[in-house]
Formats: sequence, C-alpha cells, structure tokens
Amino acid sequence: MSGKIDLRKLPPLNALKGFEATTRRQSVREAAEELCLTHPAISHQIQLLEEEFGVALFSREGRSIVPTPEGRLFYSYARKALDLLIEGSETIRRAQSQRPLRVQTYVTASLRWLAPRIPRFVAAHPDIRLLLSTCAPDWEFDESLGDVGLVYCDTAPGPEYCWIPLFDYRLFPVCSPALRARLGARPQPGDLMQLPLVVIYSEARNWDLWFESANVAYEPDASVVVDTLALALEFALGGSGVALANGPFVDAELASGRLVRPVEHQAKCPGGWGLICRREVRDHPRVRSFIDFMVADVAST
Repeated sequence: MSGKIDLRKLPPLNALKGFEATTRRQSVREAAEELCLTHPAISHQIQLLEEEFGVALFSREGRSIVPTPEGRLFYSYARKALDLLIEGSETIRRAQSQRPLRVQTYVTASLRWLAPRIPRFVAAHPDIRLLLSTCAPDWEFDESLGDVGLVYCDTAPGPEYCWIPLFDYRLFPVCSPALRARLGARPQPGDLMQLPLVVIYSEARNWDLWFESANVAYEPDASVVVDTLALALEFALGGSGVALANGPFVDAELASGRLVRPVEHQAKCPGGWGLICRREVRDHPRVRSFIDFMVADVAST
C-alpha cells in the first residue's frame, strides 16, 4: 500500500463535475443541463474551486465563458482524475456483472416453484448468470451467502432488508386420487385421520394448526416423518400418505390430477413467502431484474 494521502490538499471533489462540464462545453447553462443541475448550482461549484485556489478559473469573452490559463491547467489534471475514476468504477462493475447472481431458497421452493421459472428468466436476461443454493428448513436469509432469497418469513424482516411478499403461507392437504377414494363421497377434515399423514419433522406443528383451524381434535400419529416438503410430496404422489402443502408448490400436480385436495379446508398462517435482499442492493440492476421478473410472474398467474 502507498503512504497516507493528505486529504486536506484535495479541492471540493463534488465541484469537479461542474468544472469539467463547464470547461468542456464553455457554458455554465449547458453544463447545468448535462448534469441535471441548476445554473446557480454549477456557478457555486466553480466559485468553491476558485476560492480554494485563490485564482479565477474562467473569464468572459463576449457571451462565452472560457477557461483561464490556470483553468486549462487544472482541467488537464481534473479530466485525468475523473477518467481514471470512471475506468476503475467500470472495472468493478464488469467484475460484478460477471459474478453469478446468488439466489438462496429452500429445497421445495427451488424444485417446485423457482426452477420452472429460471429458463424464462435466463432467456429474458442472458447476461445474468445464476447460482442457486438451498438450505435447511430452519435457515434464515444470510446476505453473505446470497444476494437475494426466496424464503418464508412469519413476520416482516428488519429495516435493513427489502421484503417483497409473493404469496401467503396457506396449509392445505394433498394426496393421490386413489388415497382420496378411501374417504368416501364427502369427507370432512377429521376424516383425514383415517389416512397416513406425512409429517415434516421441522414443521410438525403444521398438522396441529390445520386441524385446530378446522375445529378438530388431533392426536399426532404420523405414519411417516421426513425432513423436507419435497420428500413429503413424493410420498403423496406415490399414494403413501397425505402431505400438507404450504404454498403454490403443487399447482402442476393438482392441474394434472396427479394430486387432489381430499378436503377443501385450508389454514392461513402468519407471514408468507417472498423475496428478500439487503436494502442497499435492491436497485442493483441484476437484483432488480430478478425481483421484477418474479413479481411480474406471480402477478400474471
């Protein structure tokens, strides 16, 4: 590393933009238009520099404003400094654009909701590479590992995060048509206890919540305990039990008839599914593109 910089010797850096544009265009008005500032604002920036140096940087020649010899000398240094900063900034941006956008979510959400949408996103944004990762059901979004997450939150996260709700967390049972046929013509919520219920061990309370919302006393007696909803749904698809879905993760199977809802009752739980990221990265182009695409997809379906 080089030695310490004496920052006290630097001129007002924000004023350099106004000075550079005014020198290049030889017009305060045109510089103000280029930088989307007012005429007085540009004049003030020039005045700050002139007070800093104790010398005039511009002079009037008729209706034109032209740099003095001191102004021309300082412009050569200011322009080089600004060009170098732009070059460094673009180098960083290019490096960032080449890094994959990291998306974190859960196994089921990744397999059954996100993965089918990824090809359409990639086709719409071929310049963005994605890195998808999943985590355990009790995982919380970790910005050191993901730029954006598709997660469930029972309450809105803190102010340091940007939270974009996508859909509610609703619990409803699903099973194979063959298993449903064992319940008769018009089954009620309590009748599900006649069938094997698949329990996710980290969400064992969900069956209690569902039966409680249906005013049914439930005595836990799970036939199968698994670690993810994805696995629970595989048991349901195979006709081995009733799984409790908690989001739009079985839409395709319900539409095709591979799974059915044995009863229509569903339980609305606190919070919901959504996209999350650090507030300071919300407007980064790649993050914004991903969030906007997914939000539009949900709105369209």
